[in-house]
Amino acid sequence: MICSTLPAQNLNFFQAKRASFQCSPSPLKPSTIRASFRSITSSTESTKKHLANLDKLLQKQVPEPIQADPKPVSKVSRDGSSSTLAQKGGSLLEGLNLSRIWPEKKAAEEMSPRHLYRLQRLLSMTPEYSPRNHLGSRWREYHGSNDWAGMLDPLDENLRREVVRYGEFVQAAYHAFHSNPAMSTEEAPSPQHVALPDRSYKVTKSLYATSSVGLPKWVDDMAPDLGWMTQRSSWIGYVAVCDDRAEIQRMGRRDIVIALRGTATCLEWAENMRAQLVEMPGEHDPNEVQPKVECGFLSLYKTSGAHVPSLARAVVDEVHRLMEKYKGETLSITVTGHSLGAALALLVGDELSTCAPEVPPIAVFSFGGPKVGNKGFANQINSKNVKVLRIVNSQDVITQVPGLPILEDRLDDNMPLAYSHVGTELRVDTKMSPYLKPNADVACCHDLEAYLHLVDGFLASNCPFRSNAKRSLVKLLNEQSSNVKRLYTNKVQALSLNLERKGLAASGCLPSPSS
Repeated sequence: MICSTLPAQNLNFFQAKRASFQCSPSPLKPSTIRASFRSITSSTESTKKHLANLDKLLQKQVPEPIQADPKPVSKVSRDGSSSTLAQKGGSLLEGLNLSRIWPEKKAAEEMSPRHLYRLQRLLSMTPEYSPRNHLGSRWREYHGSNDWAGMLDPLDENLRREVVRYGEFVQAAYHAFHSNPAMSTEEAPSPQHVALPDRSYKVTKSLYATSSVGLPKWVDDMAPDLGWMTQRSSWIGYVAVCDDRAEIQRMGRRDIVIALRGTATCLEWAENMRAQLVEMPGEHDPNEVQPKVECGFLSLYKTSGAHVPSLARAVVDEVHRLMEKYKGETLSITVTGHSLGAALALLVGDELSTCAPEVPPIAVFSFGGPKVGNKGFANQINSKNVKVLRIVNSQDVITQVPGLPILEDRLDDNMPLAYSHVGTELRVDTKMSPYLKPNADVACCHDLEAYLHLVDGFLASNCPFRSNAKRSLVKLLNEQSSNVKRLYTNKVQALSLNLERKGLAASGCLPSPSS
């Protein structure tokens, strides 16, 4: 029985086929070929009608209207006449949204609705917060008691949140400094206001770094308007302590944070260039490699200013005071810094480890830090049980200096450039980000916000950028718009996102999207 759903114009074809089924001629005869061609032609016309009906049905189901090409594609028939797809009511392929089926085939400036929604969410003023999981008795593991073994690749979700959170403490230091960088040369400075990203902490001490070198007098004569850029002492960070009972219970201890910013003034840059290794003060085992550190870093750490103590003295005094104030409680000390601040953080951790008979566990979270000392210094840090997690961007050249990276393992320990890294490494890569250009410039690869963006999206070394990353892209777009892929910058413009009007200036401190 022939199905009633077949088009009426095909009934004769099928009835003819049934009647001649038992005595069908050879398919190689010309008459048979001509008959078959007529049948195929008839069947093709039927198929076109079916496809046209399906096309209409699909067009009704597609939620977004399809923009027609302003120049319709012409279709030439066998008899030489031309017709357009627009005249035929559109083709089946126009009804299908191929950019959703094959994303790699979409045009360079197009974005699927799912990716567009994700971009809108990451640009939202109300970021989605990651849950604050209870660390409890495991807090020592997240603080590096086992050198973060088994937690870095793949990256533990709780550790990711802790790393980003400590990076935001450093961002707060940058923001506080740039909001008021100048210091008086006549009197002691007032405490610097710091807008902390975590309200469960309070600032207890401002920290200053002083250069032991000065600029020649002719520099002031040639450029008298440099102002704070040439001052010898500058605000470089702060000490803060967790003061919220609920947060203390969640973390399993009361945490003391020391946050240090990176290079900002001319004299800090000058100290960075003093790359020769010098011996650290104090007594050391003569049978071991003598610990040495970069001359410029040690200078900024140990030098006192006209009205401020040295960074070393201020940190030790404040930690002593807090240890005495919270005596009997479970405490931890977390030192965090970026660039120059990461180098100084290692010196802080080294000195705090022996500043008292019973010092709380010390961990250093270093973002984009340069090498600080030789193997003797690295051995000393390890022997004092100071835990160091170095967050390194593979494209960041600052993490490879000073010293000679290629010859690092071949240099004698007594050579002037025999530098060595310290601690455990968490390596990220700019090329893993779907938003940043793979050839991003040096400044972007060293930028702290780019670091936090990469950490927030890192799953494992063999996995792509995580699709559920929650960190806002607003600050990244403000500071590194030239290094963000054009696809996303164009879409931001299309969304009419006025960043300045929304109060998110480049120097602003965003709410913590991972807290």
